[in-house]
Amino acid sequence: MPIMTATDIAAFAGTVYQDALFVARDNNLMAQLVTVFGDRTGIAPRKNSEYGTVTMQSVAETDDLSSQTLTPSVIATLTPGEVAAQFFVSDTREETDPFGARNDAAMELGMGMAQKMETDLLTTFSSFTGGTVGAAGSAVTWSHFFAAESILRAQNAPFPYVAVMHPYHWHSLAKAVSVAGAQNTPGPAFQDEIMRNWWVSRVGPVDIFVTSNITTGTAASWGMFSPAAAALDVRRAPRLEPERDASRRGVELNMSALYAYGVWRPRFGVKATGDASTPS
Repeated sequence: MPIMTATDIAAFAGTVYQDALFVARDNNLMAQLVTVFGDRTGIAPRKNSEYGTVTMQSVAETDDLSSQTLTPSVIATLTPGEVAAQFFVSDTREETDPFGARNDAAMELGMGMAQKMETDLLTTFSSFTGGTVGAAGSAVTWSHFFAAESILRAQNAPFPYVAVMHPYHWHSLAKAVSVAGAQNTPGPAFQDEIMRNWWVSRVGPVDIFVTSNITTGTAASWGMFSPAAAALDVRRAPRLEPERDASRRGVELNMSALYAYGVWRPRFGVKATGDASTPS
């Protein structure tokens, strides 16, 4: 007997499209944790210099003193560069697209610029000269964490200190003091906080931040630093400029910014390395 099924009308059944989603991005945090300059425009490099120190000498009663020099030397240079991207939205696309392509394109340009600035600042960890802790292929440990803090204190780096790491770095630290892997007995309050929230934002005098913008792998860099260790020098803030192109019947959406980034007082930061592979 004839049976009517959905396949009989497959050619008539249109696809149901939900709103297009943006690629998930982590929140940006580095610009809030480093030194930020916004007092200049143009492309002139910004240099940071540091004085040497005086040497105190034992002298006899009538010894004549020898003059010493106090001359600064450059320890860091920030060189501005321009970053830009563009979407072209044709009139037909804008008139036909059900998703609001022009607004979505503008939002994506803004988020992409913010992530670019974030990832640029994260690369400064590898240039910190205060000290190094950890090793490729090794899980991050609390010993590494407190070693970095001690190194910063020995460098006379001013407080506050911050540690920025990948969520998989933090996984190793949190697991070590949770019921999942504790080999010793940490403070009950600290252990309870790990178990309730998994996330602890401050340990001792160090604020801890995690970001997935750090590249994963067995030798992923994280850092502990004082805010003066790195800097962001914004010469022209991110701006979005639409430009009508009549001959192409559409609009160019142009996003650009001019900024510099890099280490500023590199001894105030500790370069840390650890395994940030996906937990299993």
